Amino acid sequence: METSNSKSAANRWIQLIIGIICMGLVANLQYAWTLFVTPMDAKHHWGQAAIQLSFSIFIVTETWLVPIEGWLVDKFGPRPVIAAGAIFAAAGWVINSMATSLFELYAAAIIAGIGAGCVYGTCVGNALKWFPDKRGLAAGMTAAGFGAGAAVTVIPIANMIQSSGYERAFLFFGILQGVCIFLLAMLMVRPAPPKGIVVSKKLTMTKIDYKAGQMIRTPVFWVMYLMFVAVAAGGLMATAQLAPIAKDFGIAKLPITLLGVTLPLLTMTLSIDNLCNGFTRPLCGFISDKIGRENTMFIVFVGEGLALLGLMQYGHNPYAFMVFAALIFLFWGEIFSIFPAICADTFGSKYASGNAGTLYTAKGTAALLVPLTSVLSAGGAWDRVFIIAAAITIVAGLSAKLVLAPMRKRWVEKSVPEVVVAPVAEKRVNGSSVIEHSA
Repeated sequence: METSNSKSAANRWIQLIIGIICMGLVANLQYAWTLFVTPMDAKHHWGQAAIQLSFSIFIVTETWLVPIEGWLVDKFGPRPVIAAGAIFAAAGWVINSMATSLFELYAAAIIAGIGAGCVYGTCVGNALKWFPDKRGLAAGMTAAGFGAGAAVTVIPIANMIQSSGYERAFLFFGILQGVCIFLLAMLMVRPAPPKGIVVSKKLTMTKIDYKAGQMIRTPVFWVMYLMFVAVAAGGLMATAQLAPIAKDFGIAKLPITLLGVTLPLLTMTLSIDNLCNGFTRPLCGFISDKIGRENTMFIVFVGEGLALLGLMQYGHNPYAFMVFAALIFLFWGEIFSIFPAICADTFGSKYASGNAGTLYTAKGTAALLVPLTSVLSAGGAWDRVFIIAAAITIVAGLSAKLVLAPMRKRWVEKSVPEVVVAPVAEKRVNGSSVIEHSA
């Protein structure tokens, strides 16, 4: 038994690593897209706005279909869903390489979005199931793979676009990534965490597994959902507008030297921000495993709000701009590790993929609020954007401690597995009374 348990313990780390690699391979669908926009427009003259609509379609498809893909994982296991995701992801970029109309480009975005959602939802759900004792860390490492993966291939993709054209890059990397993900999918197995796992007493965890349909009928889910939307929107409203903010502050192209490297301020800031965005996911996930989800949420959400106010107040100084922008990303990116973890803590492991996927749609909901920044910032009035974004994230942080924590505690305490007692029947045998339990 000990040998079997030790094999399961080792296997879950192998499965986690496979999931992280799959996430890294599919990350280019989102993070390398910007490299293709200009050369595509130069050839077809569709206009960058029309081309970028394809990216929006991809994000919506990737986000809103995750609950369905998660349900498929819970039912059929990770292998077929990731394999299908590999095929869809590859097909999306292959179609992009041959697209001669916007209709074809948009169709490819839907196909690629399905592929990315299959891989993302499966890998995060698997991490939650394999690591009930380290959900924050496992989900954080997996989510970090999605951000960090593009860093490995973005330079080769850019070089191929430059030397052979964007079509060749779409075709080559689309097939390469698809084949690699498909092969890795064959190594995935249904989660079977080792027995005897000890969970931190700081974590409030249910002993009942709830399906997504049951989950969405509970008030505690919608409190979590609104918090996710608030924090995601608060971060997106600021981070999506970082370039125009730097431009309006008059510092975007200011040369900055750091560690012997000189780059324009905006380029340097974005590079640092991406590192912070990836680093915070496993870090805060690990911290939440130790001190509790809501305690971590309180610290980082309030921290994000203060960082937003700091950028508003001191952002005209180039070094302060870099510091506060980095802090915003550091306090924001962890939502993609903490929210999946707290969802599994609250609603169980068995249906974690579908449940976490349902909660993940909050990202898509939050993205719909981002265009409001264009209205709020009319005439360069960025203070309104910062104040509103800071306010909703700070409120979310306070709500985590004052509302969500006691609500989840009550929910878990009352969600105790029912003990089913078989009905009894009494009959007379040789003059004696005998109690029989029906099967």
